[in-house]
Amino acid sequence: MSVIRSKLKEVMENHDPKLSIRRLAKEINYHFDSVRRMYKDEMVQYPRDLLLKLCLYFNVQPGQLIGIEMDEESDWTIDASMDYQEDVNDKEID
Repeated sequence: MSVIRSKLKEVMENHDPKLSIRRLAKEINYHFDSVRRMYKDEMVQYPRDLLLKLCLYFNVQPGQLIGIEMDEESDWTIDASMDYQEDVNDKEID
């Protein structure tokens, strides 16, 4: 199964190999535990405000902080039964 993974550890090491998680959290004014969980790839959801602060700090795009790890057995075929169906609630009102 393919999954989304954090690349924060690599970004930090490329930026400054001596940069600690604690120092980064302090410099971007964010909760240490959240930064640590992203660094260790333990985060279930990525807060947008954290991604923004990290992007600005490292001068990178979000895709450089997170990415998809492909599973070799993963089948990327789209199931035809999941085709788009317009929802009555999605129609614009004139």
